[in-house]
Amino acid sequence: MPKRFNISLQDPASIARLVVAVLVLLNLVAAYFVMRPPGGSPDDLYRQAQSAATDLRLRRAMLERSRVMMTKIKDGRDAGDAFLLKYFLPKGTAYSAVYADLMDLAKKANIALREGSFTTEPVDGSDTLDMMTITQALEGKYADLIHFVNALDKSDRLLIVESLTAQPQPSGTLSVQLKLQTYVREDASRQ
Repeated sequence: MPKRFNISLQDPASIARLVVAVLVLLNLVAAYFVMRPPGGSPDDLYRQAQSAATDLRLRRAMLERSRVMMTKIKDGRDAGDAFLLKYFLPKGTAYSAVYADLMDLAKKANIALREGSFTTEPVDGSDTLDMMTITQALEGKYADLIHFVNALDKSDRLLIVESLTAQPQPSGTLSVQLKLQTYVREDASRQ
């Protein structure tokens, strides 16, 4: 039959047994916290600190790479904008600027300008850029035509020669059909 525990606060042996039982219980709790401290053992805490330090170094390096990339992207955007401003003509003045350049180059090269046409088409993927195609008839001597094409190549404008066909004429000159392309942008004042 199980033994009954009667604890009497009057009996000093009962009080001693109760105190010993409480101390044993507290020792077990203390032993548990020694074996498994809250937050981990010193080795666990050291490994966590090492991992956190490594993670911090990696994140700092990633942040620095992101800053460098952001600077490069900004520089690239600025260079692209400068290129657009320098070589892509404003739409409102593109026709007259290109025609004036062609007239100056033709005059210097002793080439006669004949009929010409200008057309624009939107550039796929851009809301602000159009491609302008210039078809221009010219007439002149071969040496003058070479001088004209050389001057056209060295022009400050971004003019792309798509095609050039020349046919000899009975007068000893060449009849030239020139097709150029350039890009125009929306005027900044219109945006």
